[in-house]
Formats: sequence, C-alpha cells, structure tokens
Amino acid sequence: MIKRKFLGQHFLNSKSIAEFIVNEAQISKTDVVFEIGTGLGMLTPLLCKKAQKVISVDADERLIKKAKFEFSTLHNLVLESGDGFKKKRDFTIFVSNLPYSRSKDAVEWLAHNSFSHGIIMVQKEFAEKLLAQSKNRRSISIIATHAFDITKISDVGKNNFSPAPKVDSVILKISKKIDMDKKLISIINDIFSYRRKTVKNILKQFNKQSSVEKRVDELSGDEIVNLGKQILAK
Repeated sequence: MIKRKFLGQHFLNSKSIAEFIVNEAQISKTDVVFEIGTGLGMLTPLLCKKAQKVISVDADERLIKKAKFEFSTLHNLVLESGDGFKKKRDFTIFVSNLPYSRSKDAVEWLAHNSFSHGIIMVQKEFAEKLLAQSKNRRSISIIATHAFDITKISDVGKNNFSPAPKVDSVILKISKKIDMDKKLISIINDIFSYRRKTVKNILKQFNKQSSVEKRVDELSGDEIVNLGKQILAK
C-alpha cells in the first residue's frame, strides 16, 4: 500500500461507495470525465464504463504507471501524472476524492473552468465551510455558492479509506451556474482579508470610493461578488 498522508490524500477502499459516486455523477456516453486523483483506481474503471472518455490524473507517477498496467485494455482512458489543477482540459463532468490539502485550490480551479457538473468528496469540515452562512462564511463559501449549486449527497465514514483519516468525509454534487474570472476569485479572497473593515474602508485600499459603512459579514454573497466586480472595474 502506498501511503500519501503527505499529499493530504487518503485512498477510498469501498467499492459500494465508488459505485454510488459514479451513479450519482449521471454520466452518459457523450461525456468526457475528468478525474483528479487516480489513486488505486477504485473509481477509474467504473467511470470508463459510463463515459465516452475519462482523463485521470495523479500527482504520484508510480500510481499512474500502476494504473497504465492494470487498465491497459480500457481504450477510452487517458492517464497522466502531474498536478491536475495546472492542466487545461475540456471536460463535461468532474469526479474526484479531493486531496484534503488541495480542496480550496480545487474549488477555485473548478469555479473558473467550464463544465456541466461534478461529484466531489471532501473533508466534512471543508464541506461545512462551503455551505456556511453569515458570520461562518469564508471567501471559499462565497466563491463556491456563486459558481455552483451545491447539494450534499452523503456522509462517508473515515473507515472507508486507507490510510484512515482522522475525520469523516462528505460527498457533494456541484452543478455549474457561472464561470468566474480568476481575478474576481482573487479579489474575493482579498476582501476577506479585510473582513473587519467597512466597505468604505475596503474600497479605499483599492483607490475606490464608497459611503457604505457595512462590514463584510453584513453583506450578502451577491453583494460581496458585486463588491469584487466594483474593485476590478476600471
């Protein structure tokens, strides 16, 4: 067993959960599926049965070599090593057991890429951040709910992974609403670094003027996004 705690990733070892994820993805024979985290290949062959094409990427070159040997008969499978979040690929459906350490990067990357929908498995605490309301929100909460419709599908216990993580996971379905500009995503992150300031004082940081005295926690998600757009406007 190859352990990858240093990458923040734990391998799914439940075939029934893998089958559940693939079924929830609603894949058709016209779909191109992008999977980040090939791992031990629990999901990969199941995805290939449903899709026109599967592109599966893993940061560990050893795992890709192993998968190329095991799945050599799957002619609709493309296996690549490297950082999947730095690759430019056209796809319609995204499926991934996201590495815990890369979950925020992944959601931001998905927010500015075009696709239909996806099934992601994330740490329970991170899922709560994505769906958080009011004062519990983070910048990623605003980015995620602006870019996607998010539905919690199922809880997954830590005993379904090798090595077992310290926390449980959650399966989420994300349906794309809008593609976000990278600059807007960056500005929303910046806004939350000033969350204790008023809108008036936040805009002052960017040489903009406003008389609004509300703080970030008092703004709706749409108001925060519009504040970001206002900052970016020339």
